[in-house]
Parts: sequence; C-alpha cells; structure tokens
Amino acid sequence: MDHLRPPQRSVKAQAWGLVVAVGVCYGAALLGNLATVPQIPTWYAGIAKPLWTPPDWVFGPVWSLLYAMMAVAVWLIWRQAGWKAGKRPLLWFASQLGLNSLWSLLFFGAEKPAWAMGEILLLWLAILMTIRAFWPLSRSAAWLLVPYLLWVSFASGLNAAIWQMNR
Repeated sequence: MDHLRPPQRSVKAQAWGLVVAVGVCYGAALLGNLATVPQIPTWYAGIAKPLWTPPDWVFGPVWSLLYAMMAVAVWLIWRQAGWKAGKRPLLWFASQLGLNSLWSLLFFGAEKPAWAMGEILLLWLAILMTIRAFWPLSRSAAWLLVPYLLWVSFASGLNAAIWQMNR
C-alpha cells in the first residue's frame, strides 16, 4: 500500500510523466473514437438497443472521466514503482488499454457485437488483473480503476443485449 520507496524524480520529471500518461490514455481513446464516431449516426443509430441504453451524449463525458482516472492511476504506479518494479502492473495496464481500443474497433468499426462481446470479457478480466497488480503498489491507483471496471461491467451487459437483439 504505497509502501515502496518511490524513485527520486524531479518535479519536472513527474510532471512530464503525468503528461505522458494522459497522452497515452487519450491516444487510446482517440484510436477508439476513430472507429466509433462515424458509426454513431449511421450503423449504431439503426440497430436495436435495450430501453436502458444511456443516451449517446452520456458516453463522451463518462469515458473522458474514466480515461483521466486511468491516466492518474498509471502515473501513480510509475511514480511509486518506476519502470523496473512496476513492470508487471504497467504491462497489465497496457494490455487493458489495448483491449479497450480493440473493443471499439470490433463493435463499431467492424460492426460485430458478437466479436466485441468475447473481447469485452477479456477487457474486463484485464482491468481486474490491473487493479490486482496495482493494489500492492498504490491502493489509490487501484481504486481509481474501480469505476472503470464498473462501467465496463455495465457496457458488457449492454453489448450482450445489443448482440442478442441484432442477431
């Protein structure tokens, strides 16, 4: 629990680390958005969705907040453990971030809710493993990922419903 002695870094280095973390997380978001945004008024607007589907405008703010929380979480791990001691947690983080972008490419880009359903289960597991890997190094970082896990849990149910309704 935030017990490791953090590597000595200047304030400038720590600030750049945060900038990089934000850039990486929002870069993944941008990649997903490239597949998603063009499909919202076309394919996504035309498919059947459950009544409990949030309005389209909800997704942008929620994901923006979640990506910000992810960036702060990974930055805390890097700041606390560094690259060497933080290798395993940082690899889990990178894995879940890649899976996050891949989901958008499958669901929206390829228009394959069934494929996206299988992939989102891997994403959910990768987020859980990231939280587990973050916990011994920084409980704060781990807790920052809990809302993300909850949102992906909800998104999994939504993905499953859309898949079933559009077979």
